[in-house]
Amino acid sequence: MTGFALYRLPYAAECTLISGEVHTLQSLSDLGLRTGFVLVPFSPSHDHPVLLIRPDTVEQWSGRPVPCRLSPLSGSSEWSDHSRSTYHSVFTDYHARLVSGDFRKLVLARSIDVRNVGHASPFDMFQRACECYPRMFVSLAYTEDSGLWLTATPEILLSGDDHRWQTIALAGTMAYADQVSWSDKNIQEQRFVATYISSILQRYANDVSEEGPRTVRAGHLAHLRSDFRFTLADRQPVGLLLHDLHPTPAVCGLPKREAFRFIMQHEPHDRSYYSGFMGPLFVDGQTNLFVTLRCMRIFQDGYRLYAGGGLLTDSVEEEEWLETEAKLDTMRRIIYNNV
Repeated sequence: MTGFALYRLPYAAECTLISGEVHTLQSLSDLGLRTGFVLVPFSPSHDHPVLLIRPDTVEQWSGRPVPCRLSPLSGSSEWSDHSRSTYHSVFTDYHARLVSGDFRKLVLARSIDVRNVGHASPFDMFQRACECYPRMFVSLAYTEDSGLWLTATPEILLSGDDHRWQTIALAGTMAYADQVSWSDKNIQEQRFVATYISSILQRYANDVSEEGPRTVRAGHLAHLRSDFRFTLADRQPVGLLLHDLHPTPAVCGLPKREAFRFIMQHEPHDRSYYSGFMGPLFVDGQTNLFVTLRCMRIFQDGYRLYAGGGLLTDSVEEEEWLETEAKLDTMRRIIYNNV
């Protein structure tokens, strides 16, 4: 089985195409000794395995399409419901558990199905995303197990080389403007993520520095971001670090283990590779892994889009719903060429 990953790093001028044999990995810990393009789901399973596309070929993309086989959206076994009433029901359940003190944060995600519009190929949409979102990591990745995914994400999970590394804490969402005033809820949500990442880095990293938070732009949205820079003694801890980082509270919740179990039991859809991570791992000596946000899976006859938002005790349902709508617009604008 072979696959490919076409990607453009933030602010880069060139697009890279990796193609090769696809390997299924048993654990994130194995990644520290591997090289290639990785696709990791929110919750690794038999249906959604950890995948690595071996870099048998690494080249600058010429603009030509790459063959892939797509399944029909109508035949997909995954369930997608974008109705407001469904969101209300799940939000009410999540929020009650926050108010009761069972959780400090829960991330509620949703997905919507969009039927084919126009005749743009996935590669046309990839190029469109690169033009529209120069600050983001843009990728188009395919394996038979995962299907075809288009992603335009601002969130670094782990980047660097053999010694010097970076990760970020990205949370809080508002419409981008020249002047952004952050609510206490957004500030607290971002601080939760930053504190968690700092605690994980203390186990593996040396010379850890933190800068921020600061406001950053991601398309038509703004987020709060803190940057962490650190060193690792060698490649071996990378897989262990990824195992402990993923999923961060930015896509899961706190306390992490309990929040993860709650989401898996109560979220009324399958996240699949949304809110996992993907990117090149030790390709030409560099690693650039990004959380799979602002993404969609591409089918023969349509698209499945994903978005989510972090809930705290003072979250307001209508505001959270509108936040997911704004995040879904990142991919909707690419589909409808409305950018």
